[in-house]
Amino acid sequence: MKERNAEVGIITFHCSNNYGAMLQAYGLKRFLRDNGIGAEIVRYEPPYMTGRHWWIPYAPIQGLKGRVWGLFNMWNGFWAHMRVREQFARQRANMNRFRREYLIEKGQHRILAAFGLRRLPYRYYIVGSDQIWNPDITCGLRRAYFGAFHSRKKEKVIAYAASFGGTSIKERHDEKFARLVSHVDALSVREATAIPYVKKFYKGDVRAVLDPVFFLGKEIWQKAERPPEKKGYILVYVTEGNEKMAEYAGKLSLEKNLPVIEVRAGQQGADRGFELDVTAGPAEFLGYIHQAEYVVTNSFHAVAFSIIYQKKFLAFAHRSLSARLQNVLQIHGLEDKICQDGDKKDIDAPVDWDKVRQKTADAVRESGEFLLGNLS
Repeated sequence: MKERNAEVGIITFHCSNNYGAMLQAYGLKRFLRDNGIGAEIVRYEPPYMTGRHWWIPYAPIQGLKGRVWGLFNMWNGFWAHMRVREQFARQRANMNRFRREYLIEKGQHRILAAFGLRRLPYRYYIVGSDQIWNPDITCGLRRAYFGAFHSRKKEKVIAYAASFGGTSIKERHDEKFARLVSHVDALSVREATAIPYVKKFYKGDVRAVLDPVFFLGKEIWQKAERPPEKKGYILVYVTEGNEKMAEYAGKLSLEKNLPVIEVRAGQQGADRGFELDVTAGPAEFLGYIHQAEYVVTNSFHAVAFSIIYQKKFLAFAHRSLSARLQNVLQIHGLEDKICQDGDKKDIDAPVDWDKVRQKTADAVRESGEFLLGNLS
């Protein structure tokens, strides 16, 4: 492998066709480089992460029953993509364009399996952020996302804003988590509520830090966005089906006389009667949030960018993953923005954005000190 100048390798979900995953990867890489640190995103792109975005979706499933069900899902997914093949192809192109422009370097080799990481030249490895420790996403806990591999120059592994998606993972993963997390030299998590679980297995200090999208200000994100042609709309972005949220968006549309645009990172989902865009990549996603009059969502990163862009928004609770929404809202003093049905919430309630900005700045400073301090 050709030697590279960068000393820091970032192992994260850059290869996932997911807005938040790609944007947090850029936020972390850009922050490090802006602070004079040579950092690159490692092109670790295993099929268990990239396969779900193939024309014929793939995920590793064990057992006869699981394999039969997996074949059914592959067939069903293929025909779902074929029914909207033009839109699916456009979205893949938008995702890949952002990845080429902002995430990966020319000449980097793609690594498909963890054993390929042993040849990398970096001294420091940052694993995170995002849900790298959520076994439901990574099809089991994976050693690459703990830095649990041999590499000839590796000196230190730093977990930055690692997330389970909630406060913990299922008990059956405890033994493997304890073994893998021992390879981490400095550890931080995205959700403060996850600290007690981690401390059961990790002897060192555990910190709660901000998602790296907050490292970059609105002005920097604006340079990466692609604004939509339409202005004046309510943006809906759903990561978990929620009829109450759809009903609320419809009522808000009638009340404000504004159209609703729903953006999806995937091609499947219920028809809610809204104008639908299933072609957007991360740059288009940023543009949609920036130009929206209102944002209605249950997505962590849609909430994060609503804060960064200072939008009028409501965050609808997840059935099982509300901890991450509550955490980011609490950090910014916006706890009243989370709701179950929206009926008792005023989306137009005034927000002291100067106060919010100060809270962001304080949290960014503390998070940056943790990260940069462990790279010195």
